Amino acid sequence: MFIKNAWYVACRPEDLQDKPLGRTICGEKIVFYRAKENKVAAVEDFCPHRGAPLSLGYVEDGHLVCGYHGLVMGCDGKTVAMPAQRVTGFPCNKAYAAVEKYGFIWVWPGDIGLADESTLPELEWADHPEWGYGGGLFHIQCDYRLMIDNLMDLTHETYVHSSSIGQKEIDEALPVTKVDGDHVITERYMENVTAPPFWKMALRGNHLADDIPVDRWQRCHFYAPSNVHIEVGVAHAGYGGYHAPQDKKVSAIVVDFITPETETSHWYFWGMARHFQPENHELTDQIREGQGKIFTEDLQMLEQQQQNILNNPHRKLLMLNIDAGGVQSRKIIERLLAKETTPSPDLQDRQFPNIRVI
Repeated sequence: MFIKNAWYVACRPEDLQDKPLGRTICGEKIVFYRAKENKVAAVEDFCPHRGAPLSLGYVEDGHLVCGYHGLVMGCDGKTVAMPAQRVTGFPCNKAYAAVEKYGFIWVWPGDIGLADESTLPELEWADHPEWGYGGGLFHIQCDYRLMIDNLMDLTHETYVHSSSIGQKEIDEALPVTKVDGDHVITERYMENVTAPPFWKMALRGNHLADDIPVDRWQRCHFYAPSNVHIEVGVAHAGYGGYHAPQDKKVSAIVVDFITPETETSHWYFWGMARHFQPENHELTDQIREGQGKIFTEDLQMLEQQQQNILNNPHRKLLMLNIDAGGVQSRKIIERLLAKETTPSPDLQDRQFPNIRVI
């Protein structure tokens, strides 16, 4: 089950150029397209005539046209027309709230009447002249919660990413986890260590020495329903680490928007927003390439982990203190799922008038 009354990243604006895009999100098949005045629209990816996917059609005059028999669908889910046919009585498709903001297309898979743009996450780095951003998309065959576990416990970097961002000091610096409402924070700090290869590259990119000891930090933030943003960086040792002045460090936010597709697959929008050399496009490409290789290593591990779990449904996963960030994140997901699927007291009174809810 998925939290549906929430915003998820569906795609990037460049994915909606001149044709519709079909994508399954939280188990719902949705087609995205540009309606009139370039507004983003999203409706159920199902033609009410013969069940064809509307995403295989095209857009004409701001309307979605089915590529099978030419049925014309409005962005409100109502059938507008069909050549030589009377179709105004067709049942409506489900329409979804969709918003273009921060360089992403967002969708609300649940009740469109509950969608509130003010609840979109605030991204300090988006469209900000002091920040540079580059990223990509992976389609990963595993439960989206396994990705959250992975990102909220970076102990695996020592082993999965040994040639790029891993180092033995990660194991030695135990993380601390805190919970604030629907927000989980897991922090880890390392002092007077050698920068691993990825961070040596970043130091050089910011015109800083890469052959002296550094202080390193990882601050993982889980935000419901399924986003993880990780403050990362290194600073020349002795200048305050995380709080070091800008000319002594390289700092960034690893951006992870995790959008469930099915129970065992998800869309993973990854990237890095960096707070140094924002105008350096060559550095952006270099970091994107390095980050893509790092996440490819995660992909193989996660997909095989998922297969192991499916093949061994009787076995329980064990939890250690390093798993606290993922455990607390899952507790929030479960609480929000329960809240979304439990009828309100008023509704229960109407459904069961002789039963008192206490």
